[in-house]
Amino acid sequence: MPIYSYKAISSSGGVQTGEIDAADRPEALRVLDRRGLQPVNLSESASKSVTAPAKKKAKNDAAPAPAPAKAKAAAKGTGKEGEDKSPEGPLKMKRPEVIMFTEELSDMLSAGLQLEPALKSMENRQELGGLKDVASRVRQLVRDGMNFSTALKRVSPSFGPLYCSLAAAGEASGALDTILKRQAHYLKTISELQSRLILALIYPAFLVVAGIGVAFVFVTTLIPQLTTLIESTPGGKLPAPIKLMVSATDFLKSYWYIIAIILVAGGLFFKAWKDNPDNRMTWDTFKLRAPLMGPVVASRFYVQFLETMANLAGNGLPLLRALELSRDATQNLALRQQLNIVIDQVGDGRAFSKSLIRTGAFPPLLIDMVSVGEQTGKLDLSLRRAAERYDKELDKSLSRIMALIMPTILIIMAGLIGTMAYLMITAIFQTIKNLGA
Repeated sequence: MPIYSYKAISSSGGVQTGEIDAADRPEALRVLDRRGLQPVNLSESASKSVTAPAKKKAKNDAAPAPAPAKAKAAAKGTGKEGEDKSPEGPLKMKRPEVIMFTEELSDMLSAGLQLEPALKSMENRQELGGLKDVASRVRQLVRDGMNFSTALKRVSPSFGPLYCSLAAAGEASGALDTILKRQAHYLKTISELQSRLILALIYPAFLVVAGIGVAFVFVTTLIPQLTTLIESTPGGKLPAPIKLMVSATDFLKSYWYIIAIILVAGGLFFKAWKDNPDNRMTWDTFKLRAPLMGPVVASRFYVQFLETMANLAGNGLPLLRALELSRDATQNLALRQQLNIVIDQVGDGRAFSKSLIRTGAFPPLLIDMVSVGEQTGKLDLSLRRAAERYDKELDKSLSRIMALIMPTILIIMAGLIGTMAYLMITAIFQTIKNLGA
């Protein structure tokens, strides 16, 4: 069995050195962890020599060594030690849990803890509940040599590709705590906006339901009664709009199931088309050009891009590498294509601001602030100021959309109910006029 030499820090803060027998490196790390030691250096020194007596050797030959079986069981997560610490399958997390995990980890990293001790501290905290399992599994993978971003992706799909890409950018720049703190702020902002949007839609949703109920009563009860009354009146004639509404009602009563099937099929077809990788570029381009959604998507990208670039550039990462990591953190393919153009231009030796101009996809204000940062040598500060500016623009765009929702729905419902009421009143007056004649 291999022998591993280690240098580790004990719980009291002292430095310990020694050797341990382990089947492989992960098992050696687990042994140190059970002893309460934080490894600083761990390397394989030699293989254990076997100089036992012949009787003991024969006994060992007759019975297989238990250590490899134990290591194999631990690797599969089915042994006594790995059973609780290595559960199978990804862990599902809700957005508040992702936010809490990010905030806790960023706070501990900002306080000076290294990644693995920070995850160990989260694993031992009772108030975190189910997040302890996430911290435990991520810590095991990080301790075994895996990148933090890759470990997040493997442990839980709830982190998402954007989160993992930003975590990779933080690892590369040495600013993981700053990246995680900004990601927690971003997730909290999105959650608050969704809550505000839901609250803003409660009253309009009530109006829509009430309007649909009134329209249903009009179509199924009032209009048929009025039609019967007019047709039974001598010389009574249905106005053309009433005839149209009656025809539409009869059509809906006869073929409602066909209409429902068509709507469901259309929704499924659209979803399949949107999820097709060949059509993703078209859909992402449409989202940027949509009347209300386009400015929100663009502002959100500018905030994310500028904040990521500011953190990476501020921590000494080369501009080209920072652009590549920012591109990897961008999910919109149309915007990613524009960043590829910028990366090619910067790789050819052009200035960052000039490369942004040549794409034609970035606003003049953003380019001007980047140019000022290049001229003053404080690119990270200029990028951070631009991110704050576009963060305010994003909040204004979302507030504008939510402010337009209420009057738009009111106008639509008032127009629908008012039209029906007007047609019915017109038909009644026409019937009274025919009776008087």
